[in-house]
Amino acid sequence: MPLPSVLEKTKMVENKNMPLDVKLSPKDFVTDQDIRWCPGCGDYSILKQVQTVLPELGLKREEIVFISGIGCSSRFPYYMETFGMHSIHGRATAIASGLKATRPELSVWIVTGDGDALSIGGNHLIHLLRRNFDVNILLFNNEIYGLTKGQYSPTSPEGKITKSTPLGSLDHPFNPLALCLGADGTFIARSMDRDPVHLREILKRANQHKGTSLVEIYQNCNVFNDGAFELFTEKSTKKLETIFVEQGQPLLFGEHKEKGIKLDGFKPVVVELKDVSANDLWIHNESDPLKASLLSRFFDSSSYLGHLPRPFGVFFVQDRPSYESQMANQIEEAIKSKGEGDLDALLKGKNTWTI
Repeated sequence: MPLPSVLEKTKMVENKNMPLDVKLSPKDFVTDQDIRWCPGCGDYSILKQVQTVLPELGLKREEIVFISGIGCSSRFPYYMETFGMHSIHGRATAIASGLKATRPELSVWIVTGDGDALSIGGNHLIHLLRRNFDVNILLFNNEIYGLTKGQYSPTSPEGKITKSTPLGSLDHPFNPLALCLGADGTFIARSMDRDPVHLREILKRANQHKGTSLVEIYQNCNVFNDGAFELFTEKSTKKLETIFVEQGQPLLFGEHKEKGIKLDGFKPVVVELKDVSANDLWIHNESDPLKASLLSRFFDSSSYLGHLPRPFGVFFVQDRPSYESQMANQIEEAIKSKGEGDLDALLKGKNTWTI
């Protein structure tokens, strides 16, 4: 029996959420491997939430693939009872692109870290985003190199003292979501390891998106960078320092949702609800690229925007054809119009001359 073509495989994607004969549970995605992360690492929580969400997707385990690069986060495939690959530094995105191009019916997940994705893998990341393969990227951001024992990373803040920056880092850090929006990513979101309910909802939204979804996950490295995000995770500060965006809802935060964000022209400002009407507040719109760009800049208190709460949730969603679906259509049209290809003629090309 001949193998299905790329086009036929692409059409299979429409049926990938068919109900299973046997309902899977989170335990079905747990392997027999000893988990080799430091006790207390935020990766444990992320692993648990992924294993909790996957049974709800209506997929068989053999229809799911986890691909990682190098780093603490990249051990992820060993702990998932699915297909997977622990690849090479920064290249998980390239390997996943090749897999999705040839096996578009598979659910492909890329697990990477701030060093793996934004340093050696930065070039691959931006091109995956612009091409828009239908894959899910989980970017664990702990603002440090954990696997190699505590050097500064592309997201470490200026002045960060580490083994490789004993006098403080001089590098200006990447703003990951601003970078990904600049590369025209079609699904951009942020969550955190210490908010499991929110993380599960974002993972489900990412999976539903037809195109490249990127979820930045704030992840605590309790050995080499403990407390990097405690302003956003601790009960005493979380409500004042975070803002959870929801489609069609005003941007509210504070102990009792008494504060909001209002746009003064193109500049967001913090206001008290007792002073303004809720109708005057910024209403979140996931399809607005300009507002998404502004949201990504709620990032650095030293910026021209001043101190603003850090946003979490889905920043931006765009409906754009995936690369593999366009490739399948291109191949189908070429076969219809020209028949089977001629490799020798292709290599020879049209630009030939005689000397």
